[in-house]
This record gives sequence, structure tokens and C-alpha cells, in this order.
Amino acid sequence: MRVDVNAFLGHYPYRRITGGAPPALLEAMDRVAIDRAWISNLPAIFWKDPAAGNPVLFEWAGRQPRFLPVPAVHPGMPEWGRVLDDARGRGAPAVRADPAFYGIDPAGPEMRELAGACAEAGLPLVLAVRLEDGRQRHPNDHAGDLTPANLRALIRAGPKTRFLITHADRELIEQVHFGSTPAEAERVLWDISWIWGPPEDHLELLLQTVGIDRFTFGTGMPLRLPETSVAKLDLLSLSPEARHQVESGNLEALLDHSR
Repeated sequence: MRVDVNAFLGHYPYRRITGGAPPALLEAMDRVAIDRAWISNLPAIFWKDPAAGNPVLFEWAGRQPRFLPVPAVHPGMPEWGRVLDDARGRGAPAVRADPAFYGIDPAGPEMRELAGACAEAGLPLVLAVRLEDGRQRHPNDHAGDLTPANLRALIRAGPKTRFLITHADRELIEQVHFGSTPAEAERVLWDISWIWGPPEDHLELLLQTVGIDRFTFGTGMPLRLPETSVAKLDLLSLSPEARHQVESGNLEALLDHSR
């Protein structure tokens, strides 16, 4: 089983991309042998109320069992707790928040309250460090990256919350992991979409130093090519058991501990 925890449906406002339609996403999944994908609504990240984009996720997940919806929640909006109730009721594996795009403090009171509520609901919280490299961002895209300080503060604010953090590079992962207590670090799972493979071998180094149990498979498609994440694993000398851990085993453990 290979599960992609970092896939999007819809269009990106700052550049033309293909592959955001459900049939195109399924085609890409078939091409690289991805069994299931956690899907987020890409354009809704930029809306005032990103939760307004959740119904289409649930609709497509209802049509296609290979899609698992990750609804968005904005803790600065009224009655945001209903999003968590709806997510649980509809069997969503997690919820996501993108505070840098919402214009709120990534480690402020709203996000800290959300972290606690996710723990109570038994839902991991998905956070993206970034969506685009700063060198190619549109001048109108003012959302900053999440920082190690932001993430460490948020992890400590939710002592029972499980976090899935996507689009993180080696330096940020090291700063957060080694700047956290072992108990804090074991509640965080990182996707591999932004970690460099050969020849830099950042992924191989992190698997050895941070630990293979802290990483899971993600692509970032359609913003990124799914073949890249598959190739990173293909170029490593991983045992079948270790490969399974990254492709789905560690994710299953995260969900089991969240319940």
C-alpha cells in the first residue's frame, strides 16, 4: 500500500498547472502506483473561509474510494469547531490549516486552540511549511513559510496532538526535531515531498538521524511531479519493511495513536 498524504484538487491562482482535476489526479496515481491519496482543496486555501471548499472534497471522496478528504479549518472563523465535527462524522483522516495564508499567527491563540481541539477530536493536524519555493512566488503571494519556532511552539501547545507536516526541507526538519523533546518529536510525521534525494542525499541522512519512523510518503501533486517522490525511495537501499514504513506504515501508526 502506497498512500500519498499530500495531494491537491483544483487550480493554483499564481501559475498555470495541469493535473488538478480528479481524473488527472487518478491518472497520475495510476502512473506511479499510488493506492490512495489524501486530498486537499488547493484554491480554497486562498479563500476567506477555506472550509467552504470542503464539500467538494467530501463529494469526490464519496465518488472515488481512493480519495481521502482532508478538510480545511480556519480557527479564526466563527463556529470553526463544526468543521472538526463534520470531519469526524464523514471519516476524514485529518484536517488541515494554513495560517500563513489565513493571515493569522501560526503559533497564536487561534492555532493553539485548534491544536488542542484536534487532539480531543482524534484528528491529526496537517500543516504545510510552504506551497511554492520563494524564488518562484508571484509578487502577490505574501504568505511566508512556517518557521521552526512557529512549529515548535505549536507542537508544545498541543501536548496530545499529532501533526503531519508537509513541504519541509532538511534544515527545518532538523531544527524542529532536535529542538523538541523526544515526546514532542514522536507526535510529528514529516512527508518527503520537499526533501532532496540523490546526489545530496538529504532524505537518506534524515532517515538515519531523525529516524525512519518519522517520515511518510507525499508528493505535493499537482504542484510537484509525483515521480520525484517515488524516485527518492527507489534510489535508496531500503528493505521492504523500511519501504513499507515510509509508504504507509508510519501513517497508520499516526492515525492509531490519534484515535
